[in-house]
Amino acid sequence: MLQLISLLLENKPGALMRVTGLLSARGYNIESLTVGRTLDPELSRMSIVVDVEPNQRAQVIKQMNKLINVLQATDLSDSPSVFRELLLVRIRTPQETRAAVLKEAEIFGGRVVDSSTEGFAIEATGDPEKLNEFVDVMRSYGEIDVTRSGLLAIGLEPKKLRLQPPVPTKAEILVTEPLP
Repeated sequence: MLQLISLLLENKPGALMRVTGLLSARGYNIESLTVGRTLDPELSRMSIVVDVEPNQRAQVIKQMNKLINVLQATDLSDSPSVFRELLLVRIRTPQETRAAVLKEAEIFGGRVVDSSTEGFAIEATGDPEKLNEFVDVMRSYGEIDVTRSGLLAIGLEPKKLRLQPPVPTKAEILVTEPLP
């Protein structure tokens, strides 16, 4: 079963590696992963979709919360959340079907970001099922190339973030300890 995990973590080298290392060491397959800075440049927000057995979902969150650099891990799989994904599709299509391609893109909320004599580059955002339908429709008009961002999510519950203080590294402990 797919689990969507939202992580707030320190924006430091090695943070992404620790998170993905924990998942791969336990044999979990990462279906998608997106990460970017928050309004605070010292923090990043990460969205990960992982294939996990339902009885192990809580354990994955506990393990994530124990990692260095992770301030908060939250399971958004069943909580009120907004999910979105970005898709870019390049379609090569003959002149006679170009108007139909543009109409279909408009129906799905897509936007042409580049045009050439051979076809279009179109961007669309939405839930993954809607984007899958858009790709299927575009296939019927010609040869396509597709790139997807991975799932992004934000929780809608009005609870306040519980930030945990970062776990000090060995070097930080050595620097702060008084000398005898």
